Amino acid sequence: MLKKLFSFFKKQNRKQPPGQFVTKKFPILTFGNAPHIELNQWNFTISGLVKNKIKLDWDQFTQLPKSQIISEFHCVTKWSKMKNTWEGVKLNYLIKIAEPLPSANFTLIHCYGNYTTNLTLECLLDDDVILAYRHDNEPLNEDHGGPLRLVVPKRYGWKSAKWIKKIELTNKNIPGFWESRGYHMEGDPWKEQRFS
Repeated sequence: MLKKLFSFFKKQNRKQPPGQFVTKKFPILTFGNAPHIELNQWNFTISGLVKNKIKLDWDQFTQLPKSQIISEFHCVTKWSKMKNTWEGVKLNYLIKIAEPLPSANFTLIHCYGNYTTNLTLECLLDDDVILAYRHDNEPLNEDHGGPLRLVVPKRYGWKSAKWIKKIELTNKNIPGFWESRGYHMEGDPWKEQRFS
């Protein structure tokens, strides 16, 4: 019984991944300037190898069922913020509506500002992956990816793409912006998958 109790508390007080240090700050790291996106011109799409293409404007998106997650955030530059509250829409909810075709195993995430990153479809179906428009009970500001960012807690932060506008389902693992510049295709912080 004591062993089980110890194991439970050990999981609850999990340390940061190897090679990371903990900070209470949330540094802003971006390649280039944050794009300014007018909400009346913003839209979000799920397309590619899907049965049902999804296209939503801001009003439609914010009417979707809201969820909240509390998660860690690990940056490839070696800092970790251990407790973040994100509010938005669970991505698996929208992917189920889109109905991926059997050949769809990968995704390419497209963002305003011409940023891209890749993730497996399996990764995006995790229940802790969220399209967030609020962070720590405040609207997500532009510097942190507002109006909408993808949050993938089990991957390094560059996979949690800012200013998201489209998720394209594909049958190929296409490298994104940082992956084509030598970053790892998976980006798992617990395996220290920083570079390929």
